Amino acid sequence: MSRYYTRVCNFYYGKVSKNLVVKKESIPLHQFKEISFDQIEIITRKSKKKISIHKIKDLPKTLRNKINFDLNKIKSKKKNFSKFNFQNIPNILGVLNLTPDSFSDGGKFNTKKKGVEQAFRLFNSGANLIDIGGESTRPGSKKIKEDQEWNRIKSILKLVTEKIPISLDTRKSKIMTKGINLGVKIINDVSGLNFDSKTIDVLKKSKIPFVIQHSQGDPEYMQKKPNYKNELLDIYDFFEKKIKFLRSEGIKHNNIILDPGIGFGKNLKHNMTLIHNISIFHSLGFPILVGNSRKSFIKKLSGKNDSKLRIGGTMASSIYLMMQGVQILRIHDVNEIMQGIKVFKKIINN
Repeated sequence: MSRYYTRVCNFYYGKVSKNLVVKKESIPLHQFKEISFDQIEIITRKSKKKISIHKIKDLPKTLRNKINFDLNKIKSKKKNFSKFNFQNIPNILGVLNLTPDSFSDGGKFNTKKKGVEQAFRLFNSGANLIDIGGESTRPGSKKIKEDQEWNRIKSILKLVTEKIPISLDTRKSKIMTKGINLGVKIINDVSGLNFDSKTIDVLKKSKIPFVIQHSQGDPEYMQKKPNYKNELLDIYDFFEKKIKFLRSEGIKHNNIILDPGIGFGKNLKHNMTLIHNISIFHSLGFPILVGNSRKSFIKKLSGKNDSKLRIGGTMASSIYLMMQGVQILRIHDVNEIMQGIKVFKKIINN
């Protein structure tokens, strides 16, 4: 029997969306009337078919029940947590790498003075939270010892956690525990909670919100011929199995965010498939985070027009992701991206 997946599509944004929702011609995403849709794509591993939301009632009963089950999660209102506001899309997670070797900003902010200044700069520019990390997980990077990672971030965490909401970017359970004790608001584990077996115990005990990111392989080798049967559905299944496992381990809260991990064990084709079809993950029922900022897909798509900071490509992909209902964007250049989002919203709602 075929396994069916539901992807909402044909989105409307802003004033147009609100008008269509009032006329019941489109369905608001998570009860957020500013973003709505009027089609779904029914996907299996062998086929795809788009239909109007008004044609769902004509589907065979078993399939109709499956689609409506997914739609209930897609339509349900998202409760705010960790300073994220899911009735104001997108939220911005500002990036602060306190490392000498991160792919884009390594070595720029890895002193106490520069790190603290950048944290406040990102927050004052409009970031909801600042994602602080002390270990580079860029393609080709090697893991570092726990003490080295903690020494890179501890002094800055102590200075900013009482004044700025902080997300902690780490794969290590002991670093998580120390960060939680200092007041971080969320844990962002790029390994999908797979790197450290004790991570689940920390999350269960603390009940802290967390991000599950998909990655294929360790950072040192993840970009060496990444392979999937179907990158979109394989990653969907990964999230579904991970949530089921977490429930079995006693983590019952819904303060969980899903990140498909652009660039983490994916080539250009994989990344483009994920970005283009990102709305499939709404049917899992959790907020979606995408780290599109300055990523290599921008270089590969823009060719000779690539630039060091890739703000243009980050802006273009951010607008697209926002219009697909992605709730959180992980961004380096917060001020510039906030500027673009504000201008776009003003124009489209004029």
